[in-house]
Parts: sequence; C-alpha cells; structure tokens
Amino acid sequence: MTTDTVRIAITGASGMIGATLAKVALKEGHEVIAIVRPGSERIDNLPRSERLTLVECNINDYKKLHGREKCDIFFHLAWDKTSVAGRDDVHIQTKNIEYTLNAVELAHGWGASAFIGAGSQAEYGRVNVKLNENVPVNPESGYGIAKYAAGKLSGIICKQLGMRFCWARILSVYGELDANHTMMMYLIRTLLDGKVPELTACEQTWDYIYADDAAGALLAIGLRGVNGKTYCIGSGNCRKMKEYVTKVRDMVNPNIQLGFGSKEYYPHQVMKLCADTYDLEKDTGFKPRFSFEEGISKIIYHIQNQNNS
Repeated sequence: MTTDTVRIAITGASGMIGATLAKVALKEGHEVIAIVRPGSERIDNLPRSERLTLVECNINDYKKLHGREKCDIFFHLAWDKTSVAGRDDVHIQTKNIEYTLNAVELAHGWGASAFIGAGSQAEYGRVNVKLNENVPVNPESGYGIAKYAAGKLSGIICKQLGMRFCWARILSVYGELDANHTMMMYLIRTLLDGKVPELTACEQTWDYIYADDAAGALLAIGLRGVNGKTYCIGSGNCRKMKEYVTKVRDMVNPNIQLGFGSKEYYPHQVMKLCADTYDLEKDTGFKPRFSFEEGISKIIYHIQNQNNS
C-alpha cells in the first residue's frame, strides 16, 4: 500500500484513539468512514469534514452494513466493556471476539485490502522486558484473553479472505479526549483544582504515547504495515511513574505536595510497560512527534479553555 490518498473505515470512531485517527487521516488528505454507536455521547469528538462519512451502527450489528460503503483500509477499534469492572465479564468479552470477526467480514464486503485490529498490552500480562511481537503472551484478564484470541482468529480469517492483516497492541495513550478517570486526566484535573491527588507509590516503569502519535502509528501500520505482523504502539521511551507525576505537578501546580503511597496498587498491577518500537519504525517509518511534556501542555491548554468557555 502506497501513501496515496485512501479511504479508511474506523469502528469505535468516537473514542479518543478513533477520533484522533480520523483527525490525523483527514489532515493527511485521506477520506474517513466513521462507524459509531447510535446516539453516541462522544460524537462531538469527531472532526467536521466533507471527507468524513458518519455511519451509526451498534457493535453487534455490523452484518447490517454489508454493501453500504467501500473502503481501502479498515481499522477495528470498537470493543465492548473496556472498563476495569467489565474486563472480566467473560460472556461479553467472548462476544467481542465474534464482533471482531464480523468486522473482518464487513471489511472484506467493503472491498478493503487491509484490516488493522486494535489489540492491547493486556495480552502480555505482567512481564519485565520491552514488549514486541516475539515476547510470549500471558493475559490475566478476560479482556486480555479476548483481545489475544480476537487477534489470532482475525488473522486467520483475513488470510482466508486475501486481506493484509496487522494487529496493533496499544500501550498507554493520553490526550485531550481521554476519559476523566484515566491517570493523566485525573492527575491534571485534580491539580488544576488545587487538590492533592491520591497516588500509589508510583514505582512502575511506564511508556506513555500522546494520542496524535498513537493515531499516526495506527495510520502508518494501515498504509505500510507488513502482512501478518503484530506491532506494539508506544513512544519507546520509558520513565518511572513517579517522574511522570512529578513533571505534571510541576507543569500544573508546583506548590502542591504530592503524597505517594496514599493508595494501594490495583490487583495484578503491571510494574513495567514499555514498547519496543524497532519494527514499527523499520517497517512503516513511524516516529513519535510529541514529547510527554508537549502532550501534557496541550491537555492543560484544552482543559483551561473548556473551563473558561
């Protein structure tokens, strides 16, 4: 696949990564089909463009869309029950595997030459090495198990249907459209309110990637990813969580004293999460454009503008 203008389809398009992927793709001159849940409260996340086509459809109804559109590359980002409470709902997570296979069939029906599925670092479980395609997986949650199964099975059906297939295991993404309960959003908003955030000891070694860069990586995989490969999407740069938190505090409100260790780690806390981005860069040419500090500055500006409007 060349970098000529293409038409891409995105499920889960109103979420942070999906909406940012749509924005990045449109900025590069591509056309976008955004598939969203009917009545999605996050519809305003999507950019406005004559080159964006909105399609409303529930994740369990993709079969109803056959024959409706045409696309070149299909990105499947939609997933039901991604919250901590829903990750071990084994019945719903099993359904997500079926929904992924339905998305592959929809992509084929729309004439796509490539299917890019969104996996997760949860497929690895807890490991102490940088993550790449060759690191053994050991998912501990229903979510991680379902993601791994969805990736392997969708790879099989893509091969049967003659579509290029790539699986993208996404690490920790942060950005302006992130949910308020996520670590960075909670931290920034709490500090902006002049309050002291509740924190663990923050001893993890972590890899954060700004949403625009994560979307850029996905698009690069869609355009130039090698058939059958799994890529980890992260910045490739890792720091102690305590360093990230302190940096955000210094940028938002340096007068607040942080109390590390005021809350316990989650059960099965992953203590090292770092992406090996060598293959991603080698195969697609992708390199992150934004530093952690630049991404945080954009979020702070976004929140302050919201508060002042």
